[in-house]
Amino acid sequence: MQGVARKFFILAVVYAIFGMLLGLEMGISGDHSQMPVHAHMMVLGWLMSAVFAFFYHLFPAARETRLAQAHFWLTAVSGVILVVSLFFLLAGNDALEPVTAVASMGFLAGMLLFAWISVPVVRRA
Repeated sequence: MQGVARKFFILAVVYAIFGMLLGLEMGISGDHSQMPVHAHMMVLGWLMSAVFAFFYHLFPAARETRLAQAHFWLTAVSGVILVVSLFFLLAGNDALEPVTAVASMGFLAGMLLFAWISVPVVRRA
């Protein structure tokens, strides 16, 4: 794995570890109030980043573009801000709701960028 594929795969593994740690902490404590954060980490973080990694691994020409780099950074930054702000929002810090909303829109923009990159590549394959 090279380039943006490797970056997405490493990001996926980091999300999986932190998501599992949060899940374990919730199970041990019996407090499941952070379940939405756990779900976001496991689905948006682990699963989607792994899918992105394997797409870019399978289609090397796509990973060499500036758009692929933009996709990685937009997804990585907005995703981390999303899960961290959501954690504190659910813990009672209502002032972070706008941050969570903007990060969510950034993550959606990353998904739309991925669609822009991937659909033509898959259609040609």
